[in-house]
Amino acid sequence: MGIAHIELRLANDGRSDLEEINKIALVDTGALHLCIPEHVALQLQLKDTGFRDVRLADGQEKRVRYVSPIRIELFGRQCVTGALVLGDEVLLGAIPMEDMDLVIEPAHRQVSVNPNSPNMPTSLAKASQPRSSSRATL
Repeated sequence: MGIAHIELRLANDGRSDLEEINKIALVDTGALHLCIPEHVALQLQLKDTGFRDVRLADGQEKRVRYVSPIRIELFGRQCVTGALVLGDEVLLGAIPMEDMDLVIEPAHRQVSVNPNSPNMPTSLAKASQPRSSSRATL
């Protein structure tokens, strides 16, 4: 896909008294989580909820802090998640993108709302399984 950046809004979902902040984020569908630099975690006064072992793009493994609750807003959509405290820029990974039902437009290096659900994010709550005739029914 190449490199894409997008402006998003971040907030501490547990502290409405704190100011929200706008940040430019690197979009990386190869990453799973939201990653934020230390100064963003401090500014939003996020709680430490533990540690995560992560593998970086260069293969290096590292233990990093995991903080929450952080609210991400983008295109009028939002999600609440945790974040890895890592790096020097905000990185938007696949999990929050899926949660907000966002898609990548590789040809334009852009992120946009899913055109199949332009008004509200949709999600898969449970995968359906075909019924088998050999399976007992309740």
